[in-house]
Amino acid sequence: VQLQASGGGSVQAGGSLTLSCTGLGSITDLKFMGWYRQTPGKEREMVALITPGGDKLLPDSAKGRFFISRDSAKNTLSLQMNSLKPDDTGIYYCYVIRLGTPYWGQGTQVTVSS
Repeated sequence: VQLQASGGGSVQAGGSLTLSCTGLGSITDLKFMGWYRQTPGKEREMVALITPGGDKLLPDSAKGRFFISRDSAKNTLSLQMNSLKPDDTGIYYCYVIRLGTPYWGQGTQVTVSS
């Protein structure tokens, strides 16, 4: 598994970005898959997660604005981010657990200016 995240960039507050993660391998072998954000001085935090049962978990700060999805045909994981805020700035990492082993992508920078 070699996760590759893309789609980050710089946007103004209120804008949208869609992040994509490839290199997941067969999604059917994956357990948890999701996106985390890292900002300076803070621990990496979950922003969207799909559980083995298919439930989608998001923190309150992301609900209604972020939408996580997976494409089993393309073996990709996406994160649609709308109504972006400066607090959403950070490095976004895709994350999966495959056959019991966790994997992290290299991260993609998202910068939201006010």
